[in-house]
Amino acid sequence: MTTGLVLEGGAHRAIYTAGVLDAFMENNITFDGVIGVSAGAIHGCAFVSGQRGRSIGYTLKYASDKRYMSYYSLITTGNMVGEQFCYHELPEKLFPFDHKAFESSPTKFYVTCSNLETGEAEYIYCDELRTKMPYLRASASMPFVSQISHINGKSYLDGGISDSIPVRAFQKLGYDKCVVVQTRNAGYRKGKNKLAWLAHLVYRRYPKFIEAITNRHVMYNKEMTDIEQMQKEGKVFVIQPSRYEKISHTEKNPDILRKVYELGRADALAVLPRMKQFLQS
Repeated sequence: MTTGLVLEGGAHRAIYTAGVLDAFMENNITFDGVIGVSAGAIHGCAFVSGQRGRSIGYTLKYASDKRYMSYYSLITTGNMVGEQFCYHELPEKLFPFDHKAFESSPTKFYVTCSNLETGEAEYIYCDELRTKMPYLRASASMPFVSQISHINGKSYLDGGISDSIPVRAFQKLGYDKCVVVQTRNAGYRKGKNKLAWLAHLVYRRYPKFIEAITNRHVMYNKEMTDIEQMQKEGKVFVIQPSRYEKISHTEKNPDILRKVYELGRADALAVLPRMKQFLQS
């Protein structure tokens, strides 16, 4: 059996995932592979490098910094999440990312990106992030507030548009024993995107991507139903918020961020014995 960890995105809502992953690291929980979507990929790489506390550390320190995630950054750089600050200054100087530990880890790491030409998800294997950091950034580049990432002749944006919770994809890659960390409460269903009309203007060169944005709620809700069924059948193990906590995608309140992080950590610790049993069965 090959174990996999699937991490949903959700911008700052995914600080819940950071709490879950820190609880895993505290208890020496490892997986053969990790696949992340958007912010799930951002926190997932720190799990692979074994840097407990890194995600919550820089989030609390820089959430209110206009260089980090702000409309100031969007207006001045074209990206709500500042590329230079978040993908260079922060991991290279302020909160150094441990590339050596990441590269020596036996855990394989994948990021999910949406290909604008095809409108479909691509699952990029990252054996290192020194040169493949653009894929991580592309996965976390939210539509309408991020510039398109052009990598090796392809155009990418937020992986969550085409595959929000890639359990089936990871199973096809050979990870048959999957733990899924979701950032929405049980029973959540997504409504239609109110900005879908804008996609026809902004992404008119990419009709397949427009279709993916328009139908994202259908894809997402189908995945949620599918995961719920797999959970009932004992085919996946799901960790998700045990209670609703209001948090925005661009949350800056450190008390709210800390509260959601601690919820993730507590939820993970509460199910740890059952999860271990699932992974070992």
